[in-house]
Amino acid sequence: MRPLLTRVIDAAGALAGAFVFAIFFVMLAATVMRTLGMRTGGTDDVVSWMTAAAAFFGLAHTFRHGDFVRVTLLLESLGPRWRHVFELLSLAIATLFTGYVAWSVTLYVLDSRTFGDMAGGLVVIPIWIPQSSLAIGSFLLFVAVADQFVHVARGNRPDYVVAVEERHARGDFSEDV
Repeated sequence: MRPLLTRVIDAAGALAGAFVFAIFFVMLAATVMRTLGMRTGGTDDVVSWMTAAAAFFGLAHTFRHGDFVRVTLLLESLGPRWRHVFELLSLAIATLFTGYVAWSVTLYVLDSRTFGDMAGGLVVIPIWIPQSSLAIGSFLLFVAVADQFVHVARGNRPDYVVAVEERHARGDFSEDV
C-alpha cells in the first residue's frame, strides 16, 4: 500500500510542478497579448486558481520529502526514545489537524457545488471546479501525515527525516536556511 501512496504523492507533486509551469506560460502569453494590444481578461483568475492548485497538490510531496519547515531544536537534544515519543506526538497532532482541514475544505467545496456558486471574476465557471484542488491536496496531505504516524508508530524512522539525511549525505544542504 505504501508504494501506491508514494506514487500518488509523487504524481501530485509532478502535477503541482505542471501547474507552476502552466502559470509561467499563461503569464507569458498575457504579457505578449498586452504588448500586442490584445485583451487578457480572465488570466488573473486562471493564474490564481493554478497557484492554489500548485500549492495544495504539492503539500503531501513536500511533507514526505522533508521540505516542510520543522523546528528540530528540541528533538535534536533528546535521546532516541524521547525523540520517538515526541515525533509520534507531533504526528498524532498533525494527523488530527490535517484531517480536520481536509474534512472542512471538502465540505466547503461540496457546499459550493450544492449551492451552485459561480466564480466572481471574469471567467465565470462553477467555483467548485478550481476549489477541488484544495480538497484533493488537503486530503493527500492528511493521508501522507497519517501514513507517517502509522509508519513511526511501528518503530520506523520518519520518511521526511530519512529524506533530509540522504540529501545531507550527498552534500545537498540547499533546504537549510
